[in-house]
Amino acid sequence: MAIYSHKEKERVTATTTTTSSQTVSGKMGIPCANPSCFFCIMKEPESSVRRVGIKNCFTEIPLTDDQEHVLVLSGLFNIAMTQPDDPEFPSLGIFPCMASLINRAITDKDWLLKHQNVYIPYYAAHVIGSYTMNKVEFAEKAVESGVIAPLMELLRGKLTWVEQRVAVRALGHLASYERTFEAVADYEQELVELAMKLASTCLDMVFVKFVGVNDEKARLKYHGDLLTRGIGGMEMENRKAEEWASQLQCWCLHLLNCFAYKDRAINLICRQEFLKDLCQMWGGLVNHSSPAGVGLIRILCYHKPGRKSIAESKEVVESLCNLSRSSDDWQYMGIDCLLLLLRDQDTRYKVMETAILFLVDLVELRSLGGRSSVGEAITRTLLLDYNQTMSKLKNNKFAQRSLEETWVLKLDKKRRERMMSTEKVEERKVLVSLIKQQGNQRCWLGEVEEAIVKYSEALDLCPSRLRKERIVLYSNRAQCHLLLGHPDSAIRDTTRALSLSTPPNSHRKSLWRRSQAYDMKGLAKESLMDCIMFINGCINSETKKRVKVPYFAARMISKQMEATWLFSAVRSKISSTQHKKGQGLDDEDEGGNEEQDEMIRTMMENKIFKSGLSTIREEPLIGKGESKRKLERGKPRNKAVVPLST
Repeated sequence: MAIYSHKEKERVTATTTTTSSQTVSGKMGIPCANPSCFFCIMKEPESSVRRVGIKNCFTEIPLTDDQEHVLVLSGLFNIAMTQPDDPEFPSLGIFPCMASLINRAITDKDWLLKHQNVYIPYYAAHVIGSYTMNKVEFAEKAVESGVIAPLMELLRGKLTWVEQRVAVRALGHLASYERTFEAVADYEQELVELAMKLASTCLDMVFVKFVGVNDEKARLKYHGDLLTRGIGGMEMENRKAEEWASQLQCWCLHLLNCFAYKDRAINLICRQEFLKDLCQMWGGLVNHSSPAGVGLIRILCYHKPGRKSIAESKEVVESLCNLSRSSDDWQYMGIDCLLLLLRDQDTRYKVMETAILFLVDLVELRSLGGRSSVGEAITRTLLLDYNQTMSKLKNNKFAQRSLEETWVLKLDKKRRERMMSTEKVEERKVLVSLIKQQGNQRCWLGEVEEAIVKYSEALDLCPSRLRKERIVLYSNRAQCHLLLGHPDSAIRDTTRALSLSTPPNSHRKSLWRRSQAYDMKGLAKESLMDCIMFINGCINSETKKRVKVPYFAARMISKQMEATWLFSAVRSKISSTQHKKGQGLDDEDEGGNEEQDEMIRTMMENKIFKSGLSTIREEPLIGKGESKRKLERGKPRNKAVVPLST
């Protein structure tokens, strides 16, 4: 095998999997002298000869020590990413090869630290995960090839968080199939506990081990290369590390979902400490396609022991209530969870006093998350056993009033309005408009409390079918509550306005007002979501090519993005501690993993891992399906207050 200089090796690494070793060597003026060269075999035109050669390569790679193995793994990684359903490599023994390479990396540290072999376990686990992503028959081959045991070793933290990320991804794919689940479930207790711990601690770990390390030379260089392909510097590395940390957490939750869905390990997952952590896990803008913590909470709510544990956690119930009144993509999941808790007689009255104060504002929702008549489902659940519920709420007058208000709005008022003629409705519409104008006048004169009285009077008179008029009344009354510094009342009214809007959560002024109210309460995530939806509304309403984003909204976005940053909690912990940066968190989050720390120290002492590593290809920096919440910049407006609707 020819030995290449460092620059030559960089050029080799940058080639794609379709580039043969002969071609690369030809560019360098060096002929390929290896009869078992993987890239040469891939160029073999005769299919049967190529297949035999590939099969032999998969057998020999784990048994030999060759500095070009990392190039082969890089090529296999790219093929698996782009062609995960192609049966050729799975049928020729790629899974035993990958499993053996992971085992070798774990057991032979001298080999791991030689050449660029440190990249190999990452690629091997990634290849397993890619090929088992869509095809159950590939997953069965992987299990038969013994991939679970080495993946478990990676998940235990024998290497680093980067390898844990791809290990939990692969295990999650294997656990999601009926035919391979039991093989994964052989490790049920340990696997569930590892996934729970990793989901709870991975953000702290990634920050302490990588993002919070401001000295570029003190970072593991191969982590940076895998994250950004060696381009973009520390800022790009940090962005990508944030994305990977979120994925690591969400894949841990997906693995737990596989067990919870089958009513397995429910008691383990429902530990109160973990449930508190769970309600704070949010994919956010970095990983917007995953429901993260609320997805697992909803699955737990389908099981009686899960509902019991969740109902006993005040933090989880409050988190679900806040989600139900947000414009988050997973709002419907928060509502689902609360309805499941309220329909169970064993948990109904444990959560009723809290849940009713939030759900009462959503009873006029029409559709949400692809479901129709959401408000009707909420109404039926709240009014179930009405007299008994009112009796149970006798010590909470506000909750009683909320339930009574729902009864009046959805039953009594609708019954009366069925008898109302079209002419009567029009008369009411004119009268409501006059009272609304009086309210607007009071508000402009600074008589805010009197304006609230007028808007309330108009709402009492306004027929339920006049949804547009009621949206404006609720939204204007919310603005008055904001001016008086009453964020809870403002959130209630804006939520009602947004529930009446078509589609839901689309009334721009209400979104901005609720964003302000959530900001006053310190609920940064909810404020951020509303503000983004408000800006999207501004962008979509602009007919001109030059989009203008209001300055006050841009400031709010900046503030809440900082507050909801994935690593904000761990950064606060570190800044408040008296210890040296990361010292206390390392012991807590890693559980004293001395073996892993020793390996990292060895890497840092070895010059090859500090500088001069060649660029290793990873998946594209822009993944499938960009975020639905794109923010565009434009000239700011100077107004800081949205005027009253007319």
